Amino acid sequence: MTGFDWPALMRAGLVGLRLTPGQFWALTPAELRLMLGQAGSAAPMERAGLEALMAAWPDAPLGEGKGAGDGGTGRL
Repeated sequence: MTGFDWPALMRAGLVGLRLTPGQFWALTPAELRLMLGQAGSAAPMERAGLEALMAAWPDAPLGEGKGAGDGGTGRL
């Protein structure tokens, strides 16, 4: 298991981003990565992914099915 390179992270946060120590230690690792431009991003969904979601979770016409809090009427 590899650990965090705290000296490098602190240098990037305190010197590179000019954060105060309080600001630095209040950040989550994900927030720090985002601020440093290292946050990964997922590729946009393509047509096949959308179609798979639509097949797995089809929309029911209004009035069919029992929605949360609608008493089975299909209305909220």
